[in-house]
Amino acid sequence: MKLVGLITFLAIVIQQCYWELRVEALSSDGFVRTKGVQFSLNGYPYYANGFNAYWLMYVASDPSQRPKISAAFQEASRHGLTVARTWAFSDGGYRPLQSSPGSYNEDMFQGLDFAIAEARKHGIKIILSFANNYESFGGKKAYVDWARSRGRPVSSEDDFFTDSLVRDFYKNHIKAVLNRFNTFTKVHYKDDTTIMAWELMNEPRCPSDPSGRTIQGWISEMAAHVKSIDRNHLLEAGLEGFYGQSSPQSNTLNPPGQFGTDFIVNNQIPGIDFVTVHSYPDEWFLDSSEQSQMEFLNKWLDAHIEDAQNVLHKPIILAEFGKSTKKAGYSPAQRDMVFNTVYTKIYGSAKRGGAAAGGLFWQLLGNGMDNFQDGYGIILSQSSSTVNVIAQQSRKLTLIRKIFARMINVERWKRARATRARAQGSVRRGGHKIQN
Repeated sequence: MKLVGLITFLAIVIQQCYWELRVEALSSDGFVRTKGVQFSLNGYPYYANGFNAYWLMYVASDPSQRPKISAAFQEASRHGLTVARTWAFSDGGYRPLQSSPGSYNEDMFQGLDFAIAEARKHGIKIILSFANNYESFGGKKAYVDWARSRGRPVSSEDDFFTDSLVRDFYKNHIKAVLNRFNTFTKVHYKDDTTIMAWELMNEPRCPSDPSGRTIQGWISEMAAHVKSIDRNHLLEAGLEGFYGQSSPQSNTLNPPGQFGTDFIVNNQIPGIDFVTVHSYPDEWFLDSSEQSQMEFLNKWLDAHIEDAQNVLHKPIILAEFGKSTKKAGYSPAQRDMVFNTVYTKIYGSAKRGGAAAGGLFWQLLGNGMDNFQDGYGIILSQSSSTVNVIAQQSRKLTLIRKIFARMINVERWKRARATRARAQGSVRRGGHKIQN
C-alpha cells in the first residue's frame, strides 16, 4: 500500500511540475544565467529584445517626471520588449549622481531606484553601466580631473585605465552601486533579479595604446572586482566590437580610427559572461552610400556572431544600433532596413540555438521628451513602420523561447514518466513476492 501511495503521489507531482514548468518558461523572475552560447532564465533560453534609455535615472530623479518612466516601460512591455540598458553614472557637472569621489546625490540614486522598480513591475530586465568613455555625464575625464586635483600626475583621459587612484575611485563607485539599497523595492541592487547584468563602461576606448593591452588589464582587474562583490549577476565590458591585433584579418572590418580594444581577447577574460557589439554605419561612414553602409552592417554582424559562437563561446547582444533621422536623404524605409537586417541576423542565429541572443536599439523615448531626441529616438506609442518591425521581432523571439521551452518540458516529462514506470515496476515485483 505504501508503494501504491507513493506512485499516486509521484503522478500528482509530475502533473503539477509540468504545469509549473510551463509558467516558469515565460516568467521574468530570477537571475539570468549563461548556458553555453545562450542566456538562460529558470532553465529556459532567454532573449534580450530591448532598448537603450540612458535617461531613466536623470528623468526619474524629478518625482514630477516619473510618469514618463512608467509610461515608457508600459509601452515597452506592451510591445514585448524584455531588456533596457541605462546609465548608473553621472559624474560631476549638472545634477550628478556622484558629485565627487564617494559623494552621492540621494535624489539621483532614488531616480535610479524608481526606474528599476518600474522595470520590475513590467517584467523588464535592466543592464546598468558603471561609467562613460565620453565626457557627457562626466566620463573618464571626470575621474582623471578628480585625481589631478588630488596631486596625481595624470595628463590624459586614458590615464583612467592605469592610474591607481582613479582605479580606486572607480572601484568604490562599483561597490556603491552594487550595495545600493533600493528605496522602492527594498532590495539591494546586487540581490535584485530585475537587473540582468552590469556593464563596466559605455564604449571603453584607449587610443593611446592600440595594442589593446591597457584595456585588457583594466577589464581583467575590474571584472574580478565586480565578481568579488556580486556573483549573482552577469557582466559585460561595454565594448563596441572593434577588432585588434589578435585577429589581423578581422581588423580590416573596423571603421577608420584607433580604438585600443580587441574584441576577441578582451572578451576572453573569464569574468566577462557575454559579448556586446555596437553598430552605427551612418556615423562611422558618413560619406558612404546607403548601399555601402548596409554592406558593412551585414559583414559586421556576421563576423561578430560567428566569433561569439565559434571563438568566444559566449552569447552576444547587439547592444546599440539604430538609424538617425537627421542624416541627409533619410527615409523611414532606410531605418526599417537597418532594423530588419539586425533582427534577421539575430533571429537566424537564435532559432538554431546560436549565440545571437538579442538586440537593443538606440534609443527609446516617451512623449514630451523632445529635448532628448538625437535623431535615433523611437516613441513606441507613435505607431510607425519601425515600431511594427520591433514588435514583430518580439513575437518571433517569444515563439522561439516557447518552442525551446516545450522541447525542454517534453524531455523532463519523459524522464519523470520513466521514473514513474520504474516505481510501478517495483510495486508489481513487490506484490509478486508477497503472493509467493
